[in-house]
Amino acid sequence: MKKKNLPLLEHIEITGIAAEGKALARVDDVVVFVPYCVPGDIVDIQVTKKKHSFMEGRVVRLIQPSAQRCEAVCKHYGICGGCKWQILPYKEQLRWKQQQVTDNLTRIGKLQLPPISPILGSKKIYKYRNKLEFTFAEHKWLTTEQMSELKANPNNETLREPALGFHIPNCFDKVLQIDECHLMPNIQNEIRNAVREYAMSHGITFYNERSHEGQLRNLMIRNNHLGELMVVIVFADKKTPIEGLMNMLHERFPQIISLMYCLNEKLNDTIGDLPVQTFYGQDYILEQMENLQFKVGPKSFYQTNTEQAYELYKVARRFALEGTKNKPLIYDLYTGTGTIANFVAPYACKVVGIEYVEDAVVDARINAQLNHLDNTIFFAGDMKNVLSADFIEQNGRPDVIITDPPRAGMHEDVVNVILHAAPERIVYVSCNPATQARDLALMDNLYEIKAVQPVDMFPQTQHVENVVLLTRRL
Repeated sequence: MKKKNLPLLEHIEITGIAAEGKALARVDDVVVFVPYCVPGDIVDIQVTKKKHSFMEGRVVRLIQPSAQRCEAVCKHYGICGGCKWQILPYKEQLRWKQQQVTDNLTRIGKLQLPPISPILGSKKIYKYRNKLEFTFAEHKWLTTEQMSELKANPNNETLREPALGFHIPNCFDKVLQIDECHLMPNIQNEIRNAVREYAMSHGITFYNERSHEGQLRNLMIRNNHLGELMVVIVFADKKTPIEGLMNMLHERFPQIISLMYCLNEKLNDTIGDLPVQTFYGQDYILEQMENLQFKVGPKSFYQTNTEQAYELYKVARRFALEGTKNKPLIYDLYTGTGTIANFVAPYACKVVGIEYVEDAVVDARINAQLNHLDNTIFFAGDMKNVLSADFIEQNGRPDVIITDPPRAGMHEDVVNVILHAAPERIVYVSCNPATQARDLALMDNLYEIKAVQPVDMFPQTQHVENVVLLTRRL
């Protein structure tokens, strides 16, 4: 089949921001989605996909930059695929995220809303993450320019080196070498680069996702509020000589208090079902929030922006408790490792947490014990099966339900169970306002939205968290 010749759109003004961090323009009443530009840019766009109702494209020439545009901080911007909004000033990022929440709740949910509170911005707009994961690759991914350079100079050894970095978007086997990432404090750059240099100089091979050969597979780095570090290296071959590499990290980086490794000989990268061994130190780091401590292991889920997680949880707690006369019975759905459950427990008569992942429930119980909380109880299982009429009869009818589902939102059966439980108030914490809007619409007949609070957890990206308080209609 002959490939269509797609048009070049010239001198187009970018007018807005769309989903997935892309910008948009309108050409003859057709929407064009374009990454890596900002409202006010005048550009030439090469169309890469054309449908009846929309087009997608890429900028081939920036004719006139927008007054809103700023310089990207990261040298890997535009290639790595992360931090797409670096060229948008943070004040503008917050404005568009606020608009995203408003648009989703009104256009998708068609909901009657109270005034939406101004978004809570992050104090740190770089170096805010407490966890990053990197991938080893036998061959680093090359840009078009680098490919041309290699073709002209086949002996260029630098271009033939292996990579330790991030996957190119939508490419499982292509990894971009990352020299510097600004999402965590700089110590993670030093550790990652030290691991790569040591491996290359000592003949430790990098994994090939297609042939499934090689010794080094993944690297995870976590930190806590004290600057203490956990480092986990995933090896693909049990014959890998790990001692030299691990000793180098232990001796060179005293901040690492938890140095661990895992052997993954499977065809996929997940380690949830694999044992993680401790090479040095302890098998966890501790996070603190007010007077509570949380034990974070190599497989634990913990919000990746520690400081903003505190702001998010304070909103959830305020929505759950404000105006209540007595200590309420609270259900925390999708409780994960019990962070929200344990955070509200001192102000509740009892907190019941439900989570699908068994390992997360184990962490939640450990964290409750660590903080001497005797009014929390956690259950593992599928939400729509666990949260039944019998379950409510055994554990008490909730005064408050807090729900914090994954990006896909709640299954309709779960929404129906929540409605059957009939709490006085519902606090819905969401990382995806679009699916949140859909779920809120399902509850609109019985519950009224009383407050909406967006929270920015991920500066330089399009993602936004949103917390909604609902109360039962009279």
